[in-house]
Amino acid sequence: MGFALSSLQVRSSAFGTHEPIPVRYTGDGDDVAPSIYWQGAPEGTQGFAVICHDPDAPLISPGSYGFVHWVYYNIPGEVNGLEEGSEAYTNGVTDFGRQAYGGPMPPEGHGLHHYYFWVLALDQALNLEPGLTLWQFLDQVEPHVIGMNRLIGTYER
Repeated sequence: MGFALSSLQVRSSAFGTHEPIPVRYTGDGDDVAPSIYWQGAPEGTQGFAVICHDPDAPLISPGSYGFVHWVYYNIPGEVNGLEEGSEAYTNGVTDFGRQAYGGPMPPEGHGLHHYYFWVLALDQALNLEPGLTLWQFLDQVEPHVIGMNRLIGTYER
């Protein structure tokens, strides 16, 4: 299937689709990952991953765009959500340079930013090493993505 939206549904108890992300979940607040829940995974799903990306951020490197706030993987197929502040699975490296969720912190006066919380359904329970960048992670999981969808939140400073 590759990277195409599926019937997977994604929600959070912290904010709704296209609604502002509360300060608690940002770099201006407690910088804790919000709860993320999903349902309707495709048949054959054996694992999940979650990515948070801000495509409105200024370019950070040639060949890339936006800013990566979370790369979280090795989530078992029987899991259907993450509680606030989840640390039970594996973190990749964000564009903050650390292996942890990093909440929204757009430049002041840069306008409204959109944060895409992607959930990927995988056809295998992958056991990937910690610390992968988004691009290293995507190189390894792309052949295994059988469904995906996202929740979009907003934030402005």
